[in-house]
Amino acid sequence: MSLPVQKSNSRYTYADYLTWTEDERWELLDGVAFNIAAPSRRHQEVSGELFYQIRGYLADKPCKVYSAPFEVRFNESKEEEQIRNVVQPDITVVCDKSKLDDKGCLGSPDLIIEVISPTSISLDYVKKLALYEKYGVKEYWIVHPIDNTVMVFILGEDYQYGKPGIYTEDTRLKSRLFVDLTIDLKQVFG
Repeated sequence: MSLPVQKSNSRYTYADYLTWTEDERWELLDGVAFNIAAPSRRHQEVSGELFYQIRGYLADKPCKVYSAPFEVRFNESKEEEQIRNVVQPDITVVCDKSKLDDKGCLGSPDLIIEVISPTSISLDYVKKLALYEKYGVKEYWIVHPIDNTVMVFILGEDYQYGKPGIYTEDTRLKSRLFVDLTIDLKQVFG
């Protein structure tokens, strides 16, 4: 398993991030910069179908869905020099429109979906899981496009993720956050 390329051993902020060229995509996790590889064709197909189903569901609802590249900045401050966590999830759902600005989302989205790739496994399963839990992302899905599985983490009343629900390609995924959202995984992984 290979790891994403780190920019250096330095710690960065969102202010630094804004100075980097746009020909590479980066994420900041606790100030450490990780380069995001271009997604594979399979990754794009799975992510695209998920986006399509969620967008259809949200069509007449106040929440908005976005696909990567879309910046999510987790904040303890609105000052760019203080923000040390910036991610570009594959799919992001935001229901509080006050968190949206021209740069993306400032604060915790309601739902984040990451479609893993060989270079993102450790980030998605460990670092981002801890980050999303810390900042109160209500639902976090980790989609494995090779094994055709989805792990769904729900933020509990104790503000921690419990044991994930695991869904396979022959099941329908029902969101706990959006009670009438059902994802046809056969269509997603087909």
